[in-house]
Amino acid sequence: MTAALDFSLPPGLSAHEPPEARGMARDAVRLMVSRGDLDPGHHHFSDLPALLDPGDLIVVNNSATLPAAVRLDRLAVHFSTARQDGTWLVELRRRTAKASEPYGGGEPGEWLPMPGRATLRLIERETPRLWRAVLDRDVEAYLRAHGAPIRYAYVERDWPIEAYQTVFATVPGSAEMPSAARPFTAALVTALVARGIGIAPITLHTGVASPEKDEPPYAERYEVPAATARLVNLARENGGRVVAAGTTVVRALETAVGANGQVTASAGWTGHIVTPERGVRAVTGLITGLHEPRSSHLLMLTAIAGEPALARAYEEALRNGYLWHEFGDGHLILQK
Repeated sequence: MTAALDFSLPPGLSAHEPPEARGMARDAVRLMVSRGDLDPGHHHFSDLPALLDPGDLIVVNNSATLPAAVRLDRLAVHFSTARQDGTWLVELRRRTAKASEPYGGGEPGEWLPMPGRATLRLIERETPRLWRAVLDRDVEAYLRAHGAPIRYAYVERDWPIEAYQTVFATVPGSAEMPSAARPFTAALVTALVARGIGIAPITLHTGVASPEKDEPPYAERYEVPAATARLVNLARENGGRVVAAGTTVVRALETAVGANGQVTASAGWTGHIVTPERGVRAVTGLITGLHEPRSSHLLMLTAIAGEPALARAYEEALRNGYLWHEFGDGHLILQK
């Protein structure tokens, strides 16, 4: 990450609560618009239909958020990603007065007693932060009974799981909300469709976030349906934009695109990392939030927007008091 995109985020620019708690509709959050060399524009998310054209396609993530945090006396276990063999990737975190922080302890083979008389066995470290582990019962059912939404210290209190679901959420599996699509409402979707803007789903189950700087993303489960692949290809062929609603959508589509630029139906695990060097072939726009300094997501944004435009946008967001994180404001990046 270059110095141009390494910045200091003032604590006052973290969104501490959902916009609804501030007396706003979901789609009333601010939306900054970046278009190449043009100065960033300032709008509200509800303006999105007017910012896109008939024939454009928005691709959304239909993954629903699990209550993936289980709190013990001194530790919290964040369930991140289901593996094909029935194990899960989990993160151990030390509980603090406000939320939790990474915990470096744990040993292979260690058993952790869990609420509801369940037991979690640590198998081995998968990454410096994540363990491969097995719970002695069905994880998703257990989380529905004993879990809470994952919350970091900048969110000052717990919110119900409904606050962490998008209007598109139909397939449970994400540890954390695919938050770029949180500002969409049913009324906004109707307005987009009425304008001739298509909406198509993919599924990508997000793992736990990477609040630590310079930490690369890891493999996640995804599916790009054949119907969505066909709509993406048609939009591109007819001169429309393909706008990903979130970095998860970019990751899925860029995994499913071939060397010829055509997207095909695809499913499995993706470790694809979008960088400026690799570029993007499937998407021409992105709806996203505002990301932490030096996070890997900024590399993806740079691949779509270009570094000068992205640096200019983040300077503008900081200067104008945009709010960061899952309950914050939005950023629409268009290549044209």
